[in-house]
Amino acid sequence: MHRWLTDPDYAPPGGESVTALISRVGAVLAGLAAGTHRMVVDQAVVRAAVVHALELPAAAFWRLDVRPDTVTTLTGRLGRWNLQLGRPLDAP
Repeated sequence: MHRWLTDPDYAPPGGESVTALISRVGAVLAGLAAGTHRMVVDQAVVRAAVVHALELPAAAFWRLDVRPDTVTTLTGRLGRWNLQLGRPLDAP
């Protein structure tokens, strides 16, 4: 457990490393067509998307706290992302 939490390249048996998750989520973001997309995802996917979009080091993944039942918004174009965090689900 310690190694998985401290080494982003470590993949537990039968699992995926944090680095691989960030890469996989980044590929999905890069492949989105222009326009608005809404996704309901696990907190780990939100962390991975933020790390990828803001070009943070993979070690930052575990430092991001994603509140349940909130909306995280990534906006941008041409590979430049902006981030809005923590909007309640029922907010306009």
